Amino acid sequence: MHHQLLNMPLFLLSVLCLYSSHASVPALRFSAFLDPTHQIYLRWDHNAEEAIMTFELQAHSTGWVSFGFTNNKEITGADFVIGGILPDGNVYFSDWHGVSEDTVLEDENQDYELLSLTQDATSTTMAFRRYFRTCDEDDLDITGDTLRLMAGYGTDDTINFFEGRIVHKSLYMMLLSTEDELHSPSIYHVYDLKVDDVSITSLKTKITLDSFSDRFNFEPRITPRNETLVHHILVYACGNASVLPTGVSDCYGADPDFALCSQVVVGWAVGGGSYMFPDETGISIGTPLDAQWVRLEIHYSNFNLIPDLIDNSGIRIYYTPELRPYDMGVLHTGLFTFPIHFIPPGVDSYMSYGICNTSQFEEMNGAPVPDMHMFGYLLHTHLAGKGVRGVLYRNGEQVTVLCEDNKYDFNLQETRNLKETVIFKPGDEFLVECQYQTLDRTDVIFGGPSTLNEMCLIFLFYYPRNNISSCLGYPDIQYVANELGQEASDEMEGMMAINLVDWDNETIKKAEKACKEAEQTVIIKTIDELVRNETSFIREISDTILAPCKDISRAIPAPWLKRQTEYKATPPTTAKALGAKSIFPLPPLLFLSWCFTWLLTSSV
Repeated sequence: MHHQLLNMPLFLLSVLCLYSSHASVPALRFSAFLDPTHQIYLRWDHNAEEAIMTFELQAHSTGWVSFGFTNNKEITGADFVIGGILPDGNVYFSDWHGVSEDTVLEDENQDYELLSLTQDATSTTMAFRRYFRTCDEDDLDITGDTLRLMAGYGTDDTINFFEGRIVHKSLYMMLLSTEDELHSPSIYHVYDLKVDDVSITSLKTKITLDSFSDRFNFEPRITPRNETLVHHILVYACGNASVLPTGVSDCYGADPDFALCSQVVVGWAVGGGSYMFPDETGISIGTPLDAQWVRLEIHYSNFNLIPDLIDNSGIRIYYTPELRPYDMGVLHTGLFTFPIHFIPPGVDSYMSYGICNTSQFEEMNGAPVPDMHMFGYLLHTHLAGKGVRGVLYRNGEQVTVLCEDNKYDFNLQETRNLKETVIFKPGDEFLVECQYQTLDRTDVIFGGPSTLNEMCLIFLFYYPRNNISSCLGYPDIQYVANELGQEASDEMEGMMAINLVDWDNETIKKAEKACKEAEQTVIIKTIDELVRNETSFIREISDTILAPCKDISRAIPAPWLKRQTEYKATPPTTAKALGAKSIFPLPPLLFLSWCFTWLLTSSV
């Protein structure tokens, strides 16, 4: 049967005296808890046409609540709002930014628009919206990168920001759809592809697939308390030339029977969740062309060398006999994971490149390769990675930046969908660029499987499938070593010479330039382990043009906001910086008097 698998204390804010006619908030499709104890819950949605995002934050507190964005969890440069409801029912809400680690300042331009603020006996719910890019230099852009969110709350309305509970979470917010919006099959089955009581030092096993045959949706199944140890999970389809070994073997070990499985079927990495494929496609299993077994590969990071750890993690597969129009494939691209890839120590920003040249795809496939419809991707580097992007070229010209994350977070690696499918044609080139930061390293980082080594990879999801499994590039390391003043007559000597380089600003720049200018060898591999080499060069990348900024204060409010907007008070224009030692709570009676006086004077 042919089936498919689916899928600084701050004590006073300027207060907005509002008439509390709580407007309804539009339906928000996406949601997440922002803390492990589920005390702070965020719902959100975005409108790409209007370039605006709407939020609803619910915190388990009847005091002040806060939400916003940071750079690497730092208060300096943070962009956030604080709001709440006083005991007498008056509402306060204001836009702030961090100027240092113990001081925040109210923005001169208020670019967050309050939609509603409600409170019950235990929780405060605050709904608001903001443009992706405001024209305020104190605001951070909302982008398609991984965003660092900051949220918090206090026990009451005396706002001591730096003594409240503050949490941080990395989140990708430009989601395109929920699983509920996709079409789950009416009939499906579940299969747990996992290891059984494996010692944490055992990294690989192989499991037969002859007992079922369908297409899938998948989700990780991580053994409780091993969440910080399971680094990533890969499921490979094994070529028909392979044989079925028994037991468990080390990743990249000497057993040749484990080596003949290179077609990535499913990829999961730390921070990722479940993923359902689009309605058009699924992974085929059960036909004569499909693998008869797969390899389950699990990488662990046991930095603390905890002994006697046992794991039962793996992937839960959802499969169905209800076939979808196209069988999908995964193309493994980027920089060949080998010590030819190196990153100098002590650098704030260093770029590495790996290119895929598809000119031999049709010959290696054994048949014409139809247009490859790219619909999703998974980015992957290790701890030094700070940004990844993939760029498509045709006839030497850049077609598009297919995917990018300029704020990559190792702890949030997930499969993401493209806004629309992108076509790869035979002869196209695909460049993977990775940005690294190694300020905390004193030795050169080399490419390799360990978490302390590095990788530079993008897994591309596409349909209809072909027989190509990977297309990875690497620079001429002999050329690079020579450019760095080292003698090297072949690749091995070139790799060894990198350890002899005295790293400073000059040699770091030379190394980055040489790796980018060097001829790249492109290794192309098929499902049946046919390997050929091609050559290519790294092309220049045209940066994505940012959309113009927007000022929400000049936006026309929706009709249901009109009354609330009319009653929205403007705080005094005097800038207020509140530092860690500033303590001046405003007595409630004085506050009410101030509000009443402001309303009278503003109406004259």
